[in-house]
Order: sequence, then structure tokens, then C-alpha cells
Amino acid sequence: MSRLILMNPNSNAATTQAMVAIALQILPGVEGWTAPRGPGMIVTEEALAASAEEVAAADLPDAAGVIVAAFGDPGQAALAARLDCPVVGIGAAAAAEAGMGGRRFAVVTTTPGLERSVDGLMRAHAGAGRYVGCFLTQGDPLRLMEDADALDRALMAGIDRAAGQGAAVAIIGGGPLGEAAERLADHAAIPLIAPIRAAARALKDRL
Repeated sequence: MSRLILMNPNSNAATTQAMVAIALQILPGVEGWTAPRGPGMIVTEEALAASAEEVAAADLPDAAGVIVAAFGDPGQAALAARLDCPVVGIGAAAAAEAGMGGRRFAVVTTTPGLERSVDGLMRAHAGAGRYVGCFLTQGDPLRLMEDADALDRALMAGIDRAAGQGAAVAIIGGGPLGEAAERLADHAAIPLIAPIRAAARALKDRL
């Protein structure tokens, strides 16, 4: 039986469940996969590279479609080369959706240690859009993830800065930030792109 799989490249099973719940609204039947090793949140380039190895080597029998649900899309290309099914990264999908129609867009995220890889990924997949940069929250990302109110305030401040720099839309940059993207969607100064939803739509279009 064919399977739709959302891969969480970090080792936090609760994060996997939260991301699957969002994807299920677009892709009925999607199931979760959690990295067997690694950190509970990817905040450095080294952790991103390690998670790419976990994703690329994963055994996914009968996969009909896969979402790689970390914003740096770790291991996506290697997995796509190995599997005979669509493999969508949430970062690339969000960039493509944000840049539609030539829009100016930004990323708002919590992980300064990943800014360089985020910038490269956004520019590679922006399409006709113009990427205006990565706007980072203040404070330790792991602590922010433990306090939803503080996280929302920090992200809203980043969204406001992005809007002030001319962004027409903002991507909330991170799979584990999926629930925050849902909470903030109706309150932000500019439209938000939720990467898990963007990837689910992109995968649905390719099935």
C-alpha cells in the first residue's frame, strides 16, 4: 500500500505529531517519520548536515510522496534521487509559493545559526520573486520554543520588521514553527506563508 510520509529531520516526536496534524488538513492519510538520532531542534549548520544524512538514508518502503519538514530541506535532493516518488522540501516549497507573481518576500525565523543556508535556499527557489532577507527573533531559539506567547511576540516583531523593509509576504521559517504560523496567520501585518502547508500543497499537485 502506498504511503505519504512527512519526515521530521529532528528527533522530537511531539514536533512530528504537530507537523503531521497541519499537513493532514491538505493531505489526508499522511503519516509521520521522526529522525532516530540527532537534536530535538536543528539550530546549527552542523546539525543540519547531520540530519541530512539521517533523511538521505531513511528506509521508506512503499512511499508515494514525501515531505522533508525542516526548513533547510536536509537530505531532500539525495532522497529524491533514490526514491521513485515526489520528495518536497518545506523550504523550497515555501520560497516558490512566496515568490509567486514576483512578490518581495522575507523569512522570519528563530535560528541565527542557519541564516546562511536559509538565504541560499530562498534565493535558489524564489522563482520570479525577490527575497529581501532573513529576519531573526531575539533570544535563544530553544527557550522561545518552550514559551508560545514569547515565541509569537518575537515572530510578530520580526514580521513587522520584514514588512517595514518592503516584504509583501513573510515565510515563518521552520517546521517546528508550524503551529506558530497557524496562530499568527490572522494577526500579522502582511500575509504569511506556512511552509508545511506550502509543501503539502506542492506534493498534492505532484501526486
